[in-house]
Amino acid sequence: MRTPCKVSLSVGLFVAMLTGISLSQTPVRRLTTDGYLKQHLTFSPDGTKLAYTRQIGRQFSVCVSNADGTGEKQLTPNQPDFASRSYPSWSADGQRIAYVHVTLSGTDGELDIYTMNADGSNPTPLITGKAFDNHPAFSPDGKKIAFTSTRSGNQEIYIADADGKNLQKLTEHIALDQYPAWSPDSQRIAFTSFRDGNSEIYVMDADGKNVTRLTHHPALDFYPQWSPEGTRIAFVSNRDSNYEIYVVNTDGSHLTRLTHHPAMEQYPAWTRDGKNIAFVSNRDGRYDVYLTPVPSLRQAAQ
Repeated sequence: MRTPCKVSLSVGLFVAMLTGISLSQTPVRRLTTDGYLKQHLTFSPDGTKLAYTRQIGRQFSVCVSNADGTGEKQLTPNQPDFASRSYPSWSADGQRIAYVHVTLSGTDGELDIYTMNADGSNPTPLITGKAFDNHPAFSPDGKKIAFTSTRSGNQEIYIADADGKNLQKLTEHIALDQYPAWSPDSQRIAFTSFRDGNSEIYVMDADGKNVTRLTHHPALDFYPQWSPEGTRIAFVSNRDSNYEIYVVNTDGSHLTRLTHHPAMEQYPAWTRDGKNIAFVSNRDGRYDVYLTPVPSLRQAAQ
């Protein structure tokens, strides 16, 4: 059931600006109502579709809906071995989706990266091996794909050409590096790392150089997502006791808490116009997708 607020998102922000109402009181809109666990939200390049991981039975599958949450379609069918398909990433032209293909064999498992057409047809291996290859992210310019892998023994961040060739290791650290996210110009990559003792957000050049720590907090900061205009990064943190969505400038300034609810809020995804962020929450008792407006840079600076 949708929340009873009928004020549009843009009007809500306008009223907040005029009246001084806290941004935490601006409308949050519920997009899905089935209540099944969802993860890894990502909007298509044209902004009309939303892909995500969803629990279906005992497995996780990649699903796509309209951007407003309607018209859901399961793209990866359930498998008899109870394996899962997860973590979708759209290609730059919106024609294909990369995802994690989990193969189970007895008590062992293998994570490979596959691609498929945007309608779910023609699933094809892209990056495979005995390692755990995870967290795929196509670059916005269509040339590369970033991912995490344990192929060198530790979980590090790699890139490859969009066709899976020419693998290059970007990080080299004993700590876990994960969740790569490209900047809109494909020149930088944000990621999560435990290299300074706890989970923080970092940014590096697309060749792995100039690693910069973006967040500094003893809590867990993770799952960065770059804004479409390239000036801000959304991420998840439990720095205020429960998991919420935050936004920070790419230089680490103007940290803004975006969600304010005792429930668990995770997996932020920017709409393509940069005005809203979709996220997964159990604020109504089960896990669904919600949409909240994002304050402008001027509002965040106030």
